[in-house]
Amino acid sequence: MSEARDAGVIAENRRQVARLEKLGWYHSIELPDGGVIEGHQSLDQLRRRVRQFPIPENLRGKRVLDIGAWDGWFSFEMERRGAQVLAVDSTRNTRLLEARQLLGSKIDYHIADICRLTASDVGTFDIVLFLGVLYHLKHPLLALENVCGMTREMACIESFVTDADPAVPPAMEFYETMELRGQLDNWVGPNAACLLAFARTAGFVRVRLESVLGERAHVTGFRHWEEASGSGPAPAILCIENSATHDHAFSSAADDYVTFYFRSETGDLTCDNVYPRIGSFASRPIHVTGTGSGWQATCKLPPGIGAGWHNASLSVSGSGMSAPVRMAVDVAAPPATPVHPNVRITRVTDGITFEDNRVRVGEGSAISVWANNLGGSHVSIRLNGTDLPAIWTAPAGNHEPRQINALLPAGLTPGPAVVALFYEDMETPPVPVELWQSS
Repeated sequence: MSEARDAGVIAENRRQVARLEKLGWYHSIELPDGGVIEGHQSLDQLRRRVRQFPIPENLRGKRVLDIGAWDGWFSFEMERRGAQVLAVDSTRNTRLLEARQLLGSKIDYHIADICRLTASDVGTFDIVLFLGVLYHLKHPLLALENVCGMTREMACIESFVTDADPAVPPAMEFYETMELRGQLDNWVGPNAACLLAFARTAGFVRVRLESVLGERAHVTGFRHWEEASGSGPAPAILCIENSATHDHAFSSAADDYVTFYFRSETGDLTCDNVYPRIGSFASRPIHVTGTGSGWQATCKLPPGIGAGWHNASLSVSGSGMSAPVRMAVDVAAPPATPVHPNVRITRVTDGITFEDNRVRVGEGSAISVWANNLGGSHVSIRLNGTDLPAIWTAPAGNHEPRQINALLPAGLTPGPAVVALFYEDMETPPVPVELWQSS
């Protein structure tokens, strides 16, 4: 930046600070009698900012979170549209409380640091506003993950950006002291590409750059896929595992990633045409690759997912949705399941060597189970309470026990285990088996 431009920026910043100090209010507030509390930002400016996002005019029945509410104009606007609103800021702002009283507003007000605020504290919201906050934070990506975890439908993200071009490589400036506008609480300056990448990495599956006005970018992050399942052949999930530990354990407190191994009749799969879903949220892949006999897709465990058992499934462009596979988050033991009255396991072996009651774990491991009275084909092998999708089921006939094969996650811990079959929403009595690892 040239010295002349530097001097111009400093002079403009001083003018704005002087105006704000004179007015006291940052947001202008329109009162019920038609009067206006004049703030640093006019009503036209505030309305223009909110118009950058696809927020419906009618928000009846919706819950909205306004992070960094400050004087509260955006909170009051969402309430005017019919929403139930929670306004959050890091410090108590008496002007918001004064405006709330003057307007007869019923918005809730909460003091919290967004880098520490999560859904466990305040719940989840249909729409989250995150306007003019990110560049004030030392931990912007952590904050965005928390924003994502509290969002059910979409988040509206506005931030100062250093460059408006979304096609350049993502980059971010860091301001140790007062380099940005002479303000101590301005810490980072992402470019628009970095802001989009941050939102995707935080857990939003669709991220859209709505506009850049001056040095402010407006980005909408969505929790769900726009494309519905198609009518083409659905993928078949072969196995799901924790991408780091290669086992079935998942924690909402950790930065866990989920790897799907699956088969699909669709070729040329990428991060842009594979659509995982875990529980009630979608999750965008960060890596998709062929494995020779199928595909592998890795995605983030969705922020905000609750403790319990969740169905995991996926589709690809134009396909139907795969059959779901159960996965546990923050669960130490499986829930009780009714015992099937007719189906019984008759044999359990290693899926490669067919050694009875002893199954090798590690890369390329598999398990085979035989059971009697098994009629249909929708069956899973349940190992220590976690379902393994069947990759092959023997044809029915002659009243003989049927064989079911499944792949094992590579990182299972050797030791005693129990195996059951999950069939017709019931499970068979468990059978003990030894998991071992060859040297």
